[in-house]
Amino acid sequence: TRDLLLHGFDGYMDFAFPHDELSPLTCVGRSKDPDVLNHGINDICGGFSMTLIDSIDSLAVIGDRERFETGVRNVIAVVDFDQDSKVQVFEVSIRVLGGLLSAHQLASGEIALLDMRLDWYSGELLDLAIDLGSRLLHAFDTPTGLPRPRVNLQSGTAQFAPSETNETCAAGAGSLILEFALLSRLSGIPAFEAAARKAFQAVWSRRLDLGLVGSAIDSQTGQWLNSYTSVGASVDSFYEYALKAWILLGDDYYLDVWQISSQAIQDHIVDDSGFLLRTVHVQNGFPLAGHVDSLSAFYPGLLVLAGELEQAVKLHFTYAALWKRYRAIPERYDYVNKAISLPFYPLRPEFVESTYLLYRATKDPYYLDLGRQILHDLKALKTECGFAGLGDVTTGRLENRMESFMLSETLKYLFLLFDDRNPLHGNRMRDPWVLSTEGHMLSMP
Repeated sequence: TRDLLLHGFDGYMDFAFPHDELSPLTCVGRSKDPDVLNHGINDICGGFSMTLIDSIDSLAVIGDRERFETGVRNVIAVVDFDQDSKVQVFEVSIRVLGGLLSAHQLASGEIALLDMRLDWYSGELLDLAIDLGSRLLHAFDTPTGLPRPRVNLQSGTAQFAPSETNETCAAGAGSLILEFALLSRLSGIPAFEAAARKAFQAVWSRRLDLGLVGSAIDSQTGQWLNSYTSVGASVDSFYEYALKAWILLGDDYYLDVWQISSQAIQDHIVDDSGFLLRTVHVQNGFPLAGHVDSLSAFYPGLLVLAGELEQAVKLHFTYAALWKRYRAIPERYDYVNKAISLPFYPLRPEFVESTYLLYRATKDPYYLDLGRQILHDLKALKTECGFAGLGDVTTGRLENRMESFMLSETLKYLFLLFDDRNPLHGNRMRDPWVLSTEGHMLSMP
C-alpha cells in the first residue's frame, strides 16, 4: 500500500506539480478551467497545488520524513492564494485548509506522535492557512450565516452574476467547524470559528420535526430547497462533524446534535433490516428512493466512533457486497431494481475508511481479507503516472482524473488498515484529535 501511495504522489510531483491535479492517462497537470461555470473542475482547482497540500500528511502517516519535508518546502515556495479563482468553500476548506493545518501541526511538533517536527519550520503553513481562511470568510456574509457555496479568492465576491445559485447544502454549510475552529485556536482570530459555528447552528436550527436536516438549502433565505434527505451526498459530513466536533472541541452542544440526529437516522433512514440506508422524505420519513449512495459508506465508520458496532457491521455488509461484485462501489446503486444508476467510481475513500475503522474496533480478520481485495482492485487502476478513476464499473472504462482524496484518504486508510503498529493506533496523544472528513489529522491545542 505504501508503494501505491508513493506511486501516486511521485507521479503527481513528476508530471503535474505545481498544477492542482494529475491527469493520469495523459500524465499532465490540470488546474482551473477557463470556463468559470465548469464547477466540476474549478470548485477545487484554483491554482494552488491542491493535490500536494491535500496529500502531504499522508506522507507523515507512512513515515516518509524526507518527502514530507520536501513537500512542506514546496508548499511554502509556490503556493499563493491571491488567485482569480472561484472555488467551492466546502471542498477547499476540507482539502486545502485542512491539509495546511494538519501539515502545520506535524511540522511544528504540535502533533508529535508521527515524529515529523522540522527544526527550521516557523509557521509558514499556518500563515497560508490564515490567508486562505480570510479569503473564504467572505462567503459567510449572508443574512442567514449560511455560506454561499463559492467565493472568488482574489476579489472576495461570492458570485460572478446575479443569476448564479445561492444553493448550498447541509454538508457544505455545516462541515466547516473542525477546520475553522482549529484555525481560530491556532491563530488567535475568533472570527473563523464564530462563522463556522454560526453556519452549523443555522443548519441545525432548521431541522425538521423528525430530527433530520434536509439536503439543499438557500444560503440567503435559509429555506430548504427540496423534500428529501439521507446520510449520503449533500448531508453526510454534517452528521460526521457533529460527533467529531464534540470529540475535538469538547462542547456538549455538538454531542446533543449527534445524539438527536443519529437516533433520527436510526428511526427513519436505516431500513427495518438494518442493512440499508434509505433516502427519505425529510418531513415524514417516507422512503423516496431505493438506492445506495456510495458516499454514505462512511456512516458505518462513524458509528464505530460512536460505539454502535452492531449497526455498523450490518450496514458495512451492503457496501462490501457491492465492492465484491463490481471491484469498486458505483456512485449509486438501485437496490429495488438491482441495477446501477450511476456507474462511475472516482477512487472514493468512504468504504475503505469504514473497513479500516471496523477492523480497529473488532480485529476481525474478515476486514483484512476485504482490504486485500480492495488493494488488489486498486492496483488494477494504476497507470504509468498515477491512478485513474472508473468511468463505468461494469466495463472498466477509465477516466482521465485522479482526485486528490485517493492520496489523502483512500490509500491512507488502506495503509492504516494493514499497519498494525502505526503510532496513530495508540492512545498516547495529550490533546484530543480526529481525522477530518478529508482524512487530515487535526488536534486541538
